[in-house]
Amino acid sequence: MEIIEVIILGIVQGLTEFLPISSSAHIRIVGEMFPNAADPGATFTAITQIGTELAVLVYFRKKIAAIIKAWFLSLSGKVPRNDPDARMGWLVIIGSLPIAALGYFGQEYIRGAFRNLWIVAVVLIVFGILLGIADRYGKRTRDLSDITYPHGILMGFAQALALVPGVSRSGATTTAARALGYNRTAAAEYAFLLAVPAVFGSGLYELVSSIDEPMVPYGMFETAIATVVAFVVGLLVIAYLMKYLKKGSFMPFVIYRILLGIVLMVLLATGVLHAF
Repeated sequence: MEIIEVIILGIVQGLTEFLPISSSAHIRIVGEMFPNAADPGATFTAITQIGTELAVLVYFRKKIAAIIKAWFLSLSGKVPRNDPDARMGWLVIIGSLPIAALGYFGQEYIRGAFRNLWIVAVVLIVFGILLGIADRYGKRTRDLSDITYPHGILMGFAQALALVPGVSRSGATTTAARALGYNRTAAAEYAFLLAVPAVFGSGLYELVSSIDEPMVPYGMFETAIATVVAFVVGLLVIAYLMKYLKKGSFMPFVIYRILLGIVLMVLLATGVLHAF
């Protein structure tokens, strides 16, 4: 039974990590609906996200390789520091600092209070509305090459909000990017690139920590299965989303977030689900 559960959770992780609807919220909610009615936990969520970030590395492998190469060459002066790929390397680094700091010092809340389903429901709705406003009224004139360091830091702080399940890492970063005037594909691509060090850092930290502490409710074998499933599904979702955003808007995801938040509140209010 646990194998079926982790396969489902892996599919959910892969489907929701890159869409602006919060994968951690969905993992939290779906886990409550299994027979054991257990929260899969922050450790399980962080490790399975490694699978979806591996999908990012595969899909954007040429872009990421160019960024890493240009960044290292810029340190020795062989590539100008204002080279677009070298700049993107610095932007990803400074944009990752907020979530690294807040994630490290906020472990108590990340593993506890933030996983309250009432909080999840509220932020699903609130950040869904914010995404809708930013997407509707954003100027859409700036591209990936136009990102400035101040904007990179602002989007980094937006990403850090995703430490609260329901916010959505890609959703928060995309909302900030759209509010700052970046087009949809640029906003999504920077959100993917910015997430790489944060997710790998978090996932590897949890992976190492789990060696000394038993994982519950799923062990390492079950978590590994979910991670592989998340990689495969995530790769397909990235390809779909990047194609969709060339013409489509974020409005379907906004509506979905609001409806899910409302349904979650009803289930909590009627006792079908419990906050913890």
